Amino acid sequence: MKAMILAAGLGTRLRPLTDDRPKALVEVAGHTLLEIAIRRLRSFGVDEIIVNTHHFADQVAAYLHAKNNFGLHMEVSREEILLDTGGGLKRAAAFFVGKNPYSASPFLLHNVDVLSTIDLGQMIRAHMQRGALATLAVQQRASSRQLIFDDQGQLCGRRAGRDAEAEWARTASHPEDLAFAGIHVISPRIFAEMSEEGAFSIIPTYLRLAAQGEKILAFRAEGSYWRDLGRPESIAQATEDMDNGTYPEGGNPT
Repeated sequence: MKAMILAAGLGTRLRPLTDDRPKALVEVAGHTLLEIAIRRLRSFGVDEIIVNTHHFADQVAAYLHAKNNFGLHMEVSREEILLDTGGGLKRAAAFFVGKNPYSASPFLLHNVDVLSTIDLGQMIRAHMQRGALATLAVQQRASSRQLIFDDQGQLCGRRAGRDAEAEWARTASHPEDLAFAGIHVISPRIFAEMSEEGAFSIIPTYLRLAAQGEKILAFRAEGSYWRDLGRPESIAQATEDMDNGTYPEGGNPT
């Protein structure tokens, strides 16, 4: 199975930890964010991973080489300019689809600065059973940005800020605001539907495709541990969580 780790961001929220390294190489309890993401993906059967890079890209490539790619097939997608989530994924399309985007298997897209115990295997199975184009891990928790799903778990809109008006892609029965966890399962045929070019976020693409009737579905993960590792205080809290067992997988999930 294949996956992509989104690791190209500047990591500005993590300064000063990212003054001399990319956020992917910031450490939690002695393990880099990149190592934690790779080992977690590997534990669910992923054996081929592409990592996008920009900020201190050479450090990421050297780190993977020094670690013998963690025993996996690893590739690096270097972005001369930041392409955001959608643009970065589209640039890596050939890694996933080969010549036929309709015959390839679903893949995982995972933010490097997310720590969770979300059951990725169950998420993949739910994606395949429902024939989704994309399945997004979500939770009912406070967040300045929310995705809106209907009572069938289909994406129908979003709120781009804490006090922002809802942006609707489709009408919804009993809509519910949910926070996105930065983990996706995606069917490769999405690349044939990506009309956007250059740098772009994948969320507006999902909204456009949802408006066209595509299944962009929620995977509810309220019972799972989840933490955004985008700030130094979050790194400190995650380290404490690993030390005291709040994060049960520790720093070396296998």
